[in-house]
Amino acid sequence: MTNPTVNPKVPLAYGSGTHTAHATANSIAASFATSIAASRSRIAVIDVLRGLVMLIMLFDHVRETIYLHMQVSDPMDVASTEPALFFSRLAAHFCAPMFVFLTGLSAWLYANPSSGAPRSATGFLVKRGLLLVVLEWTLVTFAWSGQFPPSTIYLQVIWVIGLAMIVLALLHRQPRWLLAAIGLSIVFGHNLLTSISFEPGSVSYFLWTLFLHRGYLVADGWVKIKVTYPLLPWIGVILLGYVAGPLYAQTVAAARRKRLLLSVGISCLLLLGLLRGFNIYGETLPWAHGEDFVHTLMSWLNFTKYPPSLSFLLLTLGVGLVLLAWFEAIDNWFTRVCATFGGAPMFYYLLHLYVLLILQHLLVAIFGANHGVRFGVDHFWIVWPTAFALMPLLYFPCRAFARFKRVSTQKWVRYF
Repeated sequence: MTNPTVNPKVPLAYGSGTHTAHATANSIAASFATSIAASRSRIAVIDVLRGLVMLIMLFDHVRETIYLHMQVSDPMDVASTEPALFFSRLAAHFCAPMFVFLTGLSAWLYANPSSGAPRSATGFLVKRGLLLVVLEWTLVTFAWSGQFPPSTIYLQVIWVIGLAMIVLALLHRQPRWLLAAIGLSIVFGHNLLTSISFEPGSVSYFLWTLFLHRGYLVADGWVKIKVTYPLLPWIGVILLGYVAGPLYAQTVAAARRKRLLLSVGISCLLLLGLLRGFNIYGETLPWAHGEDFVHTLMSWLNFTKYPPSLSFLLLTLGVGLVLLAWFEAIDNWFTRVCATFGGAPMFYYLLHLYVLLILQHLLVAIFGANHGVRFGVDHFWIVWPTAFALMPLLYFPCRAFARFKRVSTQKWVRYF
């Protein structure tokens, strides 16, 4: 069988004979294998980072399962929030921005496959976006409430990702510079709009709540509807993710991609240091000196998530871009585990919510309800080992589904 990496019509340079031919063939084959490995690493890092933030998310959702009686506000109350809870919640802040950013980046990769001509991502984005909206209203809402019908439908991260994907479907064919301008304008400018408000019940209030201000769309009736994740800032994030997509084209050298990611990521963090350090812009709540260094640091890092302030996005996206550059050069058991979770994101999200729902019911059945109708632990540190214990339970189903996803020809699998 002819080696497909060797062209028999091209003369072999630097000598002749069987030894030279074998050496050249081996060299070409090695280069080809290196190229494939680099391509896999280039794309795999997206799943690695996505899986990492999903695992971090697990800690926060375990908190909301067994430590819900200790509520946190947004921004958090530094004086009444214990440091362990504060920093665990802060770590969870990285999940939504990076997930939305990587969704935009992945959409560019879908529209520009490594083999073949560019294709329209409109249909895929619209269908997947609508699916996410439906899942938020149904399976996700039931997983959080455990009630059907629920008393309140909270429109959260899955909902806003779905709507952001639909917006991206409408805009992604525009010039890249225009998408970047729109994305940056939204991310940097939406804080200027936070002081604007409208009377409840008006059309303006409805649209403002939908796009920028967290609140109830339907405050009365047998089912209430509350927007937890206003849409506008996340449109900016998903557009910037799509604009970053060409960094992962095969024609871009890994060294250049890493250099650009590090430069932009570090620039975001330096800008955050300037704007936040002098309380210039980007966060409605200024930081202040606390009773000690830890509480001062907590005040400095106390950012608004709903909607995400500029400071919130500079921190989370800045660190995320640095991690994208760093993880691309790392291949070990940890990154492979993260990539397994990141390769089946929607499957993992639904699975972990229902595992936590079952866990809460089991705890109530075994120990009884000690906080209203729920069971809760008295010490926050219990959240951490509980989350670690759940990871293997979630890993094996996700690995099985990821393998099924790779070999399946069924179209619905792509959406999970």
